[in-house]
Amino acid sequence: MLSTVLAKVQSANPRAATWRDYLVLTKPRVVALLLVTALVGMCLASPQWIAWQVLVPGLAGIGLMSASAAAVNHLVDRHIDARMARTLRRPLPQGTLSPLRVLVFAATIGSIGFACLMIWVNALTAWLTLASMVGYAVVYTMFLKRATPQNIVIGGLAGAAPPLLGWTAVTNHIDPIAILLVMIIFTWTPPHFWALAVHRQKDYAKAEVPMLPVTHGIDFTKTCILLYTILLFVVCLLPYLVGAAGWIYLTGVSLLNAVFLGYAWKLKFAPEKKTAFNMFAFSIWHLLALFILLLVDHYVL
Repeated sequence: MLSTVLAKVQSANPRAATWRDYLVLTKPRVVALLLVTALVGMCLASPQWIAWQVLVPGLAGIGLMSASAAAVNHLVDRHIDARMARTLRRPLPQGTLSPLRVLVFAATIGSIGFACLMIWVNALTAWLTLASMVGYAVVYTMFLKRATPQNIVIGGLAGAAPPLLGWTAVTNHIDPIAILLVMIIFTWTPPHFWALAVHRQKDYAKAEVPMLPVTHGIDFTKTCILLYTILLFVVCLLPYLVGAAGWIYLTGVSLLNAVFLGYAWKLKFAPEKKTAFNMFAFSIWHLLALFILLLVDHYVL
């Protein structure tokens, strides 16, 4: 019924595509956050500021390929998006852009991004970024998202790769510290996304997406969020414990994690109407602030 109504709205109100529609496909806020983590990975890999000859094509390539993966996500999920209030107004459900246009757009910017990395950075970073792109756009979006409630746990590894990509862009090798940065985002992803899934549980149920709150219930999901947030607290201390960060990072990340843990505790034991969404919103700032702390700590100490 919703699809029928949507089709009528589209036919009654046709609209030509604009550059903003293509920008929406790239999920610019998500890509911006990924680029911050990639930049920090670059900076932590070197005691000096990064030369622009690596910085510019490195971030451009990672950004373009991440944007391409986001566009493929829009393409594959267009039928699910049309059934969810949060995503109903995206370009594909609205009929503003055709699937073919989106596919061509994704392939074009993805190819340009891969070429940037391969020509001006190094092959290791180019292939790792491609693997991350395939992991998100194909393995997660096409298969895991529809197959298991652990989709975001398994698929989250692809979205956690940017710090490693930034590191390899500078050093051309994989380092344990870079893997540690990946583990922070990997551990952060489930409580971040499950908080949104709790808030939008009815939407996911209507779209028949097997998110954890749909398959195992909201209360079980809240328990998982709390446990993952405790694990995240521990993992976030590791950069200090292994000597990769100093007291500035330790102080800041302890405060951030205390607030995050407070949200998880409240969500589990004393939730209010917007607790889940507020936790989701804070989690974005949490990750951004955490990586900025790493950057400041690196150059100050």
